[in-house]
Amino acid sequence: MSRSFLPYSAFALVGIAMAEPFLALNSDFPDPSLIETSSGYYAFGTSGNGVNAQVATSPDFNTWTLLSGTDALPGPFPSWVASSPTVWAPDVLVLGDGSYVMYFSAAAASDSGKHCVGAATATSPEGPYAPVDSVLACPLDQGGAIDANGFIDSDGTIYVVYKVDGNSLDGDGTTHSTPIMLQKLESDGTTPTGDPVQLIDRSDLDGPLIEAPSLLLSNGIFYLSFSSNWYNTEYYDTSYAYATSITGPWTKQSAPYAPLLVTGTGTSNDGSLSAPGGADFSTDGTKILFHANLNGQDISGGRALFAASISEANDVVTLQ
Repeated sequence: MSRSFLPYSAFALVGIAMAEPFLALNSDFPDPSLIETSSGYYAFGTSGNGVNAQVATSPDFNTWTLLSGTDALPGPFPSWVASSPTVWAPDVLVLGDGSYVMYFSAAAASDSGKHCVGAATATSPEGPYAPVDSVLACPLDQGGAIDANGFIDSDGTIYVVYKVDGNSLDGDGTTHSTPIMLQKLESDGTTPTGDPVQLIDRSDLDGPLIEAPSLLLSNGIFYLSFSSNWYNTEYYDTSYAYATSITGPWTKQSAPYAPLLVTGTGTSNDGSLSAPGGADFSTDGTKILFHANLNGQDISGGRALFAASISEANDVVTLQ
C-alpha cells in the first residue's frame, strides 16, 4: 500500500503551507547536504558530472554555483570499498574545532550490489576529504547501509543517522524493513561507540521504504526528515517525525501537516516539483535543500537541487 497521493498533492497546492521552494541549481545534483561556513553555504551531492562527491556553493543561499570538476571525495578509498565506489549521499558535518567530517555511502568490496557507510575528514569545506580506514556501518546481511547524516546534539554529542537498505533485498519477493538507525560517535566524529538504536521504520503508508534521514533540534524538539516510496516515481516525497528525546519514541507527523513536500508542490521559479526527496535541514532549522526531477516529470532528466526556507513550532515543520 503506497502513501495516499492525491489528498497530499491537493494539500500541497491549497493547504496551510503556501510558501514556495525554488530551483537552486539546474544540474543533476541528487541527495544534497547543507552546511554554513564563514565564507557562505556549501552543498554536497551524490556522484555525478564526473566526480565522486559533487560540491556547490552559495554566498547567500539564493544563488548557487556548481564547482565543476571539484571532487570532494577523490580517493583513494579503504579496502572495504569496491573498485567502482558509486558514492551516494555525501553529508558534511562541521566539528567544534573547525574541521569537517563527510559521511558517505559506497559500494562494498565484498558485495558491490550493496552499500556501506564510511567517514572521511578534511580541513576545508570543499575538501579533499580523506576516508578513514574503518567502516562506520555495514549490515550487509540486512541489505547494507546508505544515506548517512551527521548531527551534533546540544551537549556536543555527535551522532550519525542512516538507513538500513533492506529494499536492496526485495528481489526475494518480500518487502523488507528499512529502519532509520542512530549511531553515537566519539568526539572525532568518525568512531562509533555503543550499538546503533532504531528510530523509525517504514509502514504501509510509506510504501516499500523510507530513506534519506536528516536530524534537527529546534526549541527542545527533535525533527527527523525522511523520504518515502521509490525515488523514481511521482509518489516520492519528504516527510518528518518528531520526538522530545533523540532516541525516541518518535512520532511520524500526519496530514494535514505532512508530507512537507510532494509531487505538485509549487515552486517560485520552475513550475511544480516532481518526486521531491533527499532533504537536509540546516543546523539552525531555517532552511532545507532537497532534490526533485530536473525536467519536472520523471527521473530521466536527472535530479536538480532545490531549496526552501522553513520554520518549526508545536511539532510541525512548515515552508516559509
